[in-house]
Amino acid sequence: MEKETYHILIVEDDKDIREGIEIYLKNQGYTVFQAADGIEGLAVMKKETIHLAIVDVMMPRMDGISMVIRMRELNYEFPVIMLSAKSEEVDKIMGLNMGADDYVTKPFTTMELLARVNSHLRRYGRFLEMKDSQSRELEREKIYTSGGLEVHEDTVEVFLDGNPVKLTPTEFKILLLLIKSPGRVFSAEEIYERVWNEQAINTDTIMVHVRKIREKIEINPREPKYLKVVWGVGYKIEKQ
Repeated sequence: MEKETYHILIVEDDKDIREGIEIYLKNQGYTVFQAADGIEGLAVMKKETIHLAIVDVMMPRMDGISMVIRMRELNYEFPVIMLSAKSEEVDKIMGLNMGADDYVTKPFTTMELLARVNSHLRRYGRFLEMKDSQSRELEREKIYTSGGLEVHEDTVEVFLDGNPVKLTPTEFKILLLLIKSPGRVFSAEEIYERVWNEQAINTDTIMVHVRKIREKIEINPREPKYLKVVWGVGYKIEKQ
């Protein structure tokens, strides 16, 4: 990725420091967003795509460590560089243990901070490229997932939490039909007609096949996690 495509968030209650860092980052070609505390920082993340955050530890309303804990809970994966006026090792360890990736002690030089920013963005850029490549690979291989359940259309394989599951050809066709449209409810008649390619006359066989599929993919078939019945309507694979 080019520098201008990277978005950096500065979360710092000192306006002078915030704006000083922004000037240097913009001179390097980065797009910069500002926030005065953790609450504002989280709000920016919801509206903008962020690739790296520079976060002060001590801030009003929500401090930096609390913000980082919350953003990791929300599955934001981008790197975080913590800023702190404290140099004690315990503060550094706490910040890193709570989800930060690096730590810079105030006062710091601009070159030091820029070096850390460039280093983490290079690594994060490689991570994003790898993730995108894996996603395209999954699409090419036609792999459909729901939680720990994987259905490989091309190789006619099913895995549950990484372990292979043996299904009959008919069971596989039913499961594939459902998982390709997660959340959609299919009636027994539609399943029969889509799988057998003929008009449904007696759909009792669908109930039998569903029960057998559940016995193979559910930890507790009586309380299914994946293959659900919508009473009076049909069957679906849950979105997860």
